[in-house]
Amino acid sequence: MADLPEHMMAIDPETAGGPEILVPVERPVPVPGHGDYLIKVAAAGVNRPDVMQRKGLYPPPKGAPSIPGLEIAGTIVAVGEGADVTMLGQKVCALVWGGGYAEYCVAPAGQCLPVPPVLTMIEAAALPETLFTVWSNLFERAYAIEGDTVLVHGGTSGIGTMAIMLGRLFDLTVIVTCGSDEKCARAIEIGAAHAINYKTQDFVEEVKRITDGKGCQAVLDMIGGDYVPKNLQCLAPDGRHVTIAVQGGPKATVSLVDIMMRRLTMTGSTLRARDVAFKSLVAEELLRVVWPHVVDGRLKPVIDATFPLADAAKAHARMDGGDHVGKIVLTMEP
Repeated sequence: MADLPEHMMAIDPETAGGPEILVPVERPVPVPGHGDYLIKVAAAGVNRPDVMQRKGLYPPPKGAPSIPGLEIAGTIVAVGEGADVTMLGQKVCALVWGGGYAEYCVAPAGQCLPVPPVLTMIEAAALPETLFTVWSNLFERAYAIEGDTVLVHGGTSGIGTMAIMLGRLFDLTVIVTCGSDEKCARAIEIGAAHAINYKTQDFVEEVKRITDGKGCQAVLDMIGGDYVPKNLQCLAPDGRHVTIAVQGGPKATVSLVDIMMRRLTMTGSTLRARDVAFKSLVAEELLRVVWPHVVDGRLKPVIDATFPLADAAKAHARMDGGDHVGKIVLTMEP
């Protein structure tokens, strides 16, 4: 740490509010703990949980940095006790539980993945949060396998576009919902098999039509609320429903008899508060199963827009507007 600066630029608002509270401030450069790397950040992904944190609706877990940002890419510049010192100077992307909107960020070694030459640092920074989330929920919790048909809401979001691309790589038929015909067209371009405009079409009836009445094997839901009973109507017998966010509300009324009769499974998860051991296991599986596709250039995130760190407010305004397709990324270069 001797050759590193003591302070860095970061986005660390002290109050909740709109995008305008995201202004650059000076903060101490963090010190890596046991098993951690200190990463000089080149780029950081912007995600919906960052917006919720900014609004005061999603406080960081106990012990997490108050600085937002759940995924980064950069260069390892210091190692904590027990971490591999030979990794110094290596380019990595990492899932973190906060601290990404800064020039330096600490990441557990087990949550870092190597950045291959085929990826830019901007692309690398846009991978971890959605990749860890989609893989652990759609493929592990929902047990999606080759030949399955799955329904994913928010088809042009970061999560949605990642689900589409992973679905193509692993032979899933991905049906998505979007809020406009233009977004539906983009989702098809990205690789969705079908895209439903939920504002003009009944997605339950459309899923039944697309699947010849059979239903789909899994639903990846970010909406919650009154979408949940509709989602269950889309499922085939033995179907799996996974909730990863509740943008439409945290409560839903469902028929337990229907769940029993059709042997449906309802589950869900949040990723940020899970421990390092779990996230490291997911990283190991991604490195083994998914990363070869990244290295070969077959899996790259869809980038909507980039903004300098100092313009984090503009990045959040872009996300709040809802017009983005894919990922929004902050860069450390002005």
